[in-house]
Amino acid sequence: MPKLYLLGGENVYKRSAKSVNEKAFQDIGRRPNILVFPWARASFDKTYRKRKILSDYFLSLGAGNVEFIEYGQSGVAEKMADAGVVYLTGGQPSILIERIKTVGLDRLLKSYGYVIVGRSAGALALCKRCITTCRSNGKVRVVEGLGLVNITLKTHYTQDKDEILKRFSKNEKIFAIPEGSALVYDKGKLSAVKKVYVFNDGERQVFNEGKL
Repeated sequence: MPKLYLLGGENVYKRSAKSVNEKAFQDIGRRPNILVFPWARASFDKTYRKRKILSDYFLSLGAGNVEFIEYGQSGVAEKMADAGVVYLTGGQPSILIERIKTVGLDRLLKSYGYVIVGRSAGALALCKRCITTCRSNGKVRVVEGLGLVNITLKTHYTQDKDEILKRFSKNEKIFAIPEGSALVYDKGKLSAVKKVYVFNDGERQVFNEGKL
């Protein structure tokens, strides 16, 4: 079972979650290879616009190599075996979840033995359920994720979301992660890097650590 870093979001131009990524890389040791899956956009191509920015960023943090895996590319299992960190980018979680399931990547992720970092949509996809907001009409809905960790998650959390999260939390506990913060799942335990919140039974609290 991999160790998961669920990142609430990051401005990669400003490197606003540098400390989270550094911690994830350090878990693997010296100069880890990073395998990036930029699959969460409705339309995408090999010119994924943040590719060089992300590569330079990760190399500056001590990565040995940064490689991008294209949707539909063969040899994914072999490339994952050589990588110390799998990185799922942001975008639209429903698209990412569908593509991961379509090619059977979900099975590979669940059996992966190292570190997975999910940023924004990437973090949401890794959870049992996630709270998303439709960009076209602003409606909030619950989406079924891949279930690598049995929680319900909201990323890009800000306090203006409190009322709706309190309402949803009367039915299920919800973890809410601001940009730059992360929830870490490792061997049945959850811990926070920077500030993370949990909504339960209509109330909000700061989350530090706990068991599932």
